[in-house]
Amino acid sequence: MQERENFKRKPLPKKAEAAEGAVVGRNALRELLASGRDVDKIFVQRGEREGSITVLVAQALERKIPVVEVERQKLDTLSGGGNHQGVVAMAAQKEYSTIDDILAVAASRGEQPLVVILDGVEDPHNLGAIIRSADVFGAHGIIIPKRRASGVTATVEKASAGALEHMAIAKVTNINDAIKTLKDKGLWIYAAEVGGEDYTAVDYGSGAVGIVLGSEGYGISRLVLENCDFKISIPNYGHVNSLNVSCAAAVVLAEVARNRHK
Repeated sequence: MQERENFKRKPLPKKAEAAEGAVVGRNALRELLASGRDVDKIFVQRGEREGSITVLVAQALERKIPVVEVERQKLDTLSGGGNHQGVVAMAAQKEYSTIDDILAVAASRGEQPLVVILDGVEDPHNLGAIIRSADVFGAHGIIIPKRRASGVTATVEKASAGALEHMAIAKVTNINDAIKTLKDKGLWIYAAEVGGEDYTAVDYGSGAVGIVLGSEGYGISRLVLENCDFKISIPNYGHVNSLNVSCAAAVVLAEVARNRHK
């Protein structure tokens, strides 16, 4: 729930990006191996064969995945300068899902759908953190737009701490069309934006739910906001005007999960 600002949106500063298909760090590799997704090879820092890396390497060799020892500089390059913890895997990029795929995940669990809709989240670290929260609190999938937003990258995978391997991500041309589709499927759509009802006063437990969150500096766009059924807000008792979008996602999803599972 971001306050809209009356200024032109400025692009986020460019950061070093990890190599295409790179899965960075021990937790992310652990979840990658558990997912069964194809892995081309794993690069391990020379001399790093202690602790959890030993177990991960053994699992990789058992699956006949090539393990290559390299110098730290190679891992720094592959990870885009990220905290690789001595290991980077090269895997096939995650395939995007469809809206129907997300709803099928809910059906397979015997649960009412809980879908997160992101209207222009641009920072891959925020996207990864939202994916992590979505997995923790039982969401069945996330919908992101194709344009003016972060897609699934190695940075996103790293920031999700492995949760990406368990989360269906749909990439759509038009967020409003996606919301309409969800509403036609029976979901109630809640926009997390300033000026709405206290998010703790809402009953999320009786049906299918979609939670919309806006971009870092611009919030939810006017047309998307008008297409939602309800507007909810996190009360603010401090001095800054809003939470970071990934923090807001965690707060709202925690309440939705508590409400649905009480």
